Amino acid sequence: MKKSILVLLVAAFSLTTLFQSCNEKIEKKTVSNEIAEAEASSNSTIDEKSQDPQQLTITNMHDAYKGETTAHFKYAAYSKKAAEEGHPEIALLFKAASGAKLIHANNHKVVLLRMGESIPEITPEFSVNTTAENLKEAIEGESYEFNTMYPNFIKDANAVGNYMAQISLTYAYKVEQKHRDFYIEALKALEAGTDNTLATVYYLCPTCGNTYATVAPARCEISMTDSKLFIKVTSS
Repeated sequence: MKKSILVLLVAAFSLTTLFQSCNEKIEKKTVSNEIAEAEASSNSTIDEKSQDPQQLTITNMHDAYKGETTAHFKYAAYSKKAAEEGHPEIALLFKAASGAKLIHANNHKVVLLRMGESIPEITPEFSVNTTAENLKEAIEGESYEFNTMYPNFIKDANAVGNYMAQISLTYAYKVEQKHRDFYIEALKALEAGTDNTLATVYYLCPTCGNTYATVAPARCEISMTDSKLFIKVTSS
């Protein structure tokens, strides 16, 4: 009889312990679920905000404006470095590209103003190395803009039907490929010691920044701007 009572007491204690353990696990799971749901809700809100097409285009235009403004000053510095190292033709190329970048930045600025945005003060951040290293950096930067950045920005602008943003971004996108190819050619010439054979004059379309070496067509192949309006870039 005593043995049976002892067995019952042990069983009761085990069940009580089991119930307590289960309750603690359920409470912990409930709290964890609540935290997870709260985090998911927060992330969902953040994602919804970040995916707002109109706001995304505004952010893109600010990024594009900052990038082009920085590149304008950076290429001007690269031009000075190339001249100091005795590569006047490469210095001229960077000078022309710097001018084109300023045209792109101004186009982006107009779009931002039309969208009611204020234009921030840009403090360019970059480093100047050897001419060869500067060319490699420029190739990498232009390749990223042409292959990744501008295609994505254009897609976002298309999604909200922002026609002016589409035009400004497309102008820059089409010119970046030409700049990349100019830089690739210049780097090969520099490494071969034949950079003195590169172009000694460039022409810039004032509308889109399209850049032509040595000669230019009657009209810009991107914006159809008359070549009479082109900006001539020389070493003088």
